[in-house]
Amino acid sequence: MNFHTRKWIKPQDLNPNQTLFGGRLLEWIDEECALYSIIQLENPKTVTKYMSEIDFRSSAKQGDIIEIGIEVVKFGTASITLKSEVRNKMTRESIITIDKIVMVALDEHGKPKPHGKTKVEFVKDRLADK
Repeated sequence: MNFHTRKWIKPQDLNPNQTLFGGRLLEWIDEECALYSIIQLENPKTVTKYMSEIDFRSSAKQGDIIEIGIEVVKFGTASITLKSEVRNKMTRESIITIDKIVMVALDEHGKPKPHGKTKVEFVKDRLADK
């Protein structure tokens, strides 16, 4: 799994227990998956369709640094399925895992649009082809 994005836990990210608010973390995961999928599928109209069971294993507190990991599970006709793990860089503990996140590419009418992708592509390789 590739861990590219890091977040610093600030006061506005905390719940009443003074630990990382789960909703904030899910927002960050969803945004990271959307950005990744938009780039992979080369379609800015890519949206979240499904997120499987969420398993919170530990937490983070103010001042901790977390990192968000994403891995491609499979490519569908108009979708990409990812999995994600978030870990605490300070404690080295896994905070959350999500085994299945389905992102769907849409057309101008909001309907699923086939993307023709079958494997992970890197931007540097796309640029080399031009």
